[in-house]
Amino acid sequence: MHSRFLSRGVKALLAVAFVSGFALAAQATLNFTNTVTGQPLDLSDAPTEGRDTEAVKKFLATGVNIYVENPTCLPKGKDLFLSMCSGCHGHYGEGKIGPGLNDSYWTYPKNMTDQGLFETIFGGAQGQMGPMYGALNLDEMLLVMAWVRHVYKDDPNDAVWLTPAQRAAFKRFNDKEDQTPDLDKAPVCKATAATAAGSK
Repeated sequence: MHSRFLSRGVKALLAVAFVSGFALAAQATLNFTNTVTGQPLDLSDAPTEGRDTEAVKKFLATGVNIYVENPTCLPKGKDLFLSMCSGCHGHYGEGKIGPGLNDSYWTYPKNMTDQGLFETIFGGAQGQMGPMYGALNLDEMLLVMAWVRHVYKDDPNDAVWLTPAQRAAFKRFNDKEDQTPDLDKAPVCKATAATAAGSK
């Protein structure tokens, strides 16, 4: 009887995992591929938390990151970047043992687009850049990407991830003038597909 109960429990867990993975795949209308191998990425490898946000749904369907240049979301993106990425990429994306992320040169040209940058973060790259889906959920990846885009210091005309309105208003990042509030003093991140500056 105990083994039968355990068997039912395992079956139920497998069913939930299958449905969660299927639901995530159904949300993604874009094809996401590994930056190095070109193989399809399995987005169900990511934690279930953070999959069902409006930002993730919009991104999986369109490749548009509604957190880009949203001032209420930058503190969270900065905090995540500092804890997960700055050891290799530098405090402001200037590069250390990993490449710089704050200029117009991209080790992988696909990273000029938000879809490409997401694929590299999710699935990893060559060298020490392993897949981040075990450390960050999908929503957190989008927040980190928004911070990476915010610290850009080169010509905004080369920033293909910005909308024309964002490009016109974009101010090149200067770490000496960083006014991003600490996370504990920041407003709550609010972004919707309808109101976000990143909507196309």
